[in-house]
Amino acid sequence: MFDDLSLRWLAGQAFGLIALTLCVAGFASKRDDRLFFLLLFANVAFALQFAMFRSWAAAAIAALIVLRIHWVRRYKGSAAVMLVMAGLTVIAAVVTWSAPRDAWALAAGLIGTYGMFMLEGIAMRWLLAVAAFCWVISNLLVGSIGGTLAESLILVTNLVTIVRLYRARRQD
Repeated sequence: MFDDLSLRWLAGQAFGLIALTLCVAGFASKRDDRLFFLLLFANVAFALQFAMFRSWAAAAIAALIVLRIHWVRRYKGSAAVMLVMAGLTVIAAVVTWSAPRDAWALAAGLIGTYGMFMLEGIAMRWLLAVAAFCWVISNLLVGSIGGTLAESLILVTNLVTIVRLYRARRQD
């Protein structure tokens, strides 16, 4: 009834939709600890999604984001830890590189790593928006519906938050 390619495609779509659900639940939460917890699992789902689509660099970088989220919570502002994370991201991309589309996941991983470790507020959110845009492209290139929607949601959420922060800054 289903061949291997069809099953992988369906599984990839399912993991993308799971990631979307976890992102929505996370961003809907008012508690940062719950947001980070749900984003950890969303990135596991993203990694599995990319693995199902045989986009190995994106899968490896998404899996590393789980570690990045954990390290950022402990070592925010640490250039040394940020450089280790960036190095792991580059190594993962080099080892798993298969096509030019992998450049989008690498860019997203590096931009997000710098932004999360070294910046705060509006500047951090601008870089996270750029990283989300790169992930949108990466998801579009592999054909993930849920992943594209999830990263689009993250992009729009970051842009709305940036506008809110600019407005709050002007009111102060």
